[in-house]
Amino acid sequence: MLKLHKPICFFDLETTGINVGSDRIVEISILKAFPNGNKESKTLRVNPGIPISREATAVHGISNEDVANEPTFAQLAPQIWEMLKDSDLAGYNSNRFDIPLLAEEFLRNGFDFDLEKHRLVDVQVIFFKKEPRDLTSAYKFYCDKTLENAHSAAADVEATYEIFKAQVERYDDLENDIKFLSEYSSQRKTADLAGMIGIDDNGNEVFNFGKYKGQTVKSVFDKDLGYYSWIQNADFPLYTKKVLTKIKLKSSGLFNS
Repeated sequence: MLKLHKPICFFDLETTGINVGSDRIVEISILKAFPNGNKESKTLRVNPGIPISREATAVHGISNEDVANEPTFAQLAPQIWEMLKDSDLAGYNSNRFDIPLLAEEFLRNGFDFDLEKHRLVDVQVIFFKKEPRDLTSAYKFYCDKTLENAHSAAADVEATYEIFKAQVERYDDLENDIKFLSEYSSQRKTADLAGMIGIDDNGNEVFNFGKYKGQTVKSVFDKDLGYYSWIQNADFPLYTKKVLTKIKLKSSGLFNS
């Protein structure tokens, strides 16, 4: 059994495309594991409000017609939030795609998603560090099973959960502890989900893009506060904007973490 100090939600998204900032969720499947070993799961179809790309439909098989009469994310957000808000979060390639996109959906609909309240475990990163392959191969390698209905959110999330448990049991150097596994599955240290704000060796937030790349956010805001305004009005991920606002308020003494 996994050693959990709080619930952990394994989740998978099917989406309209692969752009974190502009694409939307069409299906979300969540498997919530509790410290006592109990599990609960939920799979929801979502009307994204925008067309699903042909490329996305070719992968997950969900068409515009399939979700035309489904509720929107705004309508489903309260029950999804209720399931996730007290939990750590895990998935397959989740740190790079699913979590950033989910955060955008929550922030877009008025929910204050805060990365600091959740530990993140990316099962794919652990797998790639140990046995570099895709989800289907991972399922075969760790569980000796064939993954049926790959790219179905429910099948993928159940397989991810089983792979994660098998990884913890297989490798003696992997501690059965979510804090350790969160740190182990983190590929780079960033302040935001999109990786636009890095953290240097001194613990300072630095820009990973643009004309001030490599400079601390605080020093840039001290000399060019207009750069903050430009970012807030430009097409950047909402969570990146949220992090920059927090840094700005903290440096001005208006926010205490």
